[in-house]
Parts: sequence; C-alpha cells; structure tokens
Amino acid sequence: MRTSIAHQSIEELGGAGSVLVRQRTDHQRLDELLRKVRATGGTEQDEVLMRVWRLVFPHAFAEEAVLWPALRRALPDGEELTVQVEREHQEINDVVAALDRSRHHDRERPELIDRAIVMLSQDVRDEEDKLLPRLQATLGPRELQRLGLAWGIVRRTAPTRPHPVVARRPPGNVLAALPLSAIDRTRDVLDGAARRGPAPVASAGRAASRLLAAVAGAVEQAPPLRRGEDRSTHSGRTGHEG
Repeated sequence: MRTSIAHQSIEELGGAGSVLVRQRTDHQRLDELLRKVRATGGTEQDEVLMRVWRLVFPHAFAEEAVLWPALRRALPDGEELTVQVEREHQEINDVVAALDRSRHHDRERPELIDRAIVMLSQDVRDEEDKLLPRLQATLGPRELQRLGLAWGIVRRTAPTRPHPVVARRPPGNVLAALPLSAIDRTRDVLDGAARRGPAPVASAGRAASRLLAAVAGAVEQAPPLRRGEDRSTHSGRTGHEG
C-alpha cells in the first residue's frame, strides 16, 4: 500500500476525475489559502478566511456524505477510521463557529485562527497519509471515478458554514443539505456585500446575515438532522444517534 497520495501522479490516483485527485486538488488550494491567512490581517484576512470556509465546509460535507460511507463499506476497520476523522471535523466546526462569533478586537481571535489552521493542516495530513491510501488500495480506478463524480456533485451544493449540531453522517447531514446550503450561500452574498458596499448597504447586509444565522441555528436543532451520527464525535456524547 502506498503511504500517501500527496506526491503520486494523476494516473496513479485513478485519473483526473478520481475522488483522490479531487481531494488532493482541494487540499493544495487550502494550503495556499492558509498561508495567505497567516500573511494578512483585518478585512483582508476576513476575505481570505471566507474563501477558506467556502472551500473547507463543502469539501468536508462531501466527504461525510459520499466518501466516508464508501470507506466504511470497503474496509473492515472503516468505522474506526471514519469516527476519528469525524471527530476532527467536529472540532473544526466548533472552532470556526467560535471564530465567526468573535470580533477583530477580541483577544482570543488570533488563537482561534491559529487553532483552525493547525487543525485543518492536520486533517489534510491524516486524510492524505492514512485514510485515502487505504481506500486507494481497496478500490479500482472505475470506482474511484464514480466516487469522484458523486463527491463533486455533493460538494457543489453543500453548506459553506460550520454547523456543529448537525450529524456528520447520513441521513442527518443529507437532510440538512438543502436548507442549510441555501441559507449559507445567501449569507455569503450578504457578507460579501457588507464588506465591499457603502455604510447603509453594509449595515443592512450584516443585519440580514445575522438574522439568517439565527434561522440556521434553529434549523440545526431539528431532530432529524442529528440522525445517523456516531455521537462520540460530538463533545460529551457517547453511542449512536438513532
């Protein structure tokens, strides 16, 4: 078994449409953005962070909806492997949610940003060096291509914000996709207008975004959206949510 997908050729990874190639491409883009986060500050850093979240959360959602179920089916220890990465995803959701609530003058904000960068970088390494090589050793190019197609479709329609309460597994995350994706992508537009527009537009955009954040918080609490998860991936929980 190969030790990492980081430096393999596209052909070795199953071709251009393979889920392994798609994963690595996103990881490379994430690495570039994280370097920019460290090199910037203020409103410019906010812009870069928004680009990070728009990349990270649809990517993780597609993993949880398409890729990790395939890994659980393919590997005898797939359950153990995916529980660990789901815990990492949950921790990232929690940190980014706290970061979203923070303000530029908050003393804990730089620490939250540093934690998010470290956790995201570690998540990439765990996936490229541990999980994805195991999948590569089990599935052929045709199946990797099929997973890549499904992963890409889900990724394009997934939520773009942290939602710590929602299950990390189907059916909960699948049920959450439509309402939360619509809310998140509307907030992305509003927040962009608030950062770039004149004061009245900025004020109205921020207010509308906060209102939608409250709506998203209410949607997250719906019991069906928590179904299917391994509850140990959420702090203070054990067992499975039925």
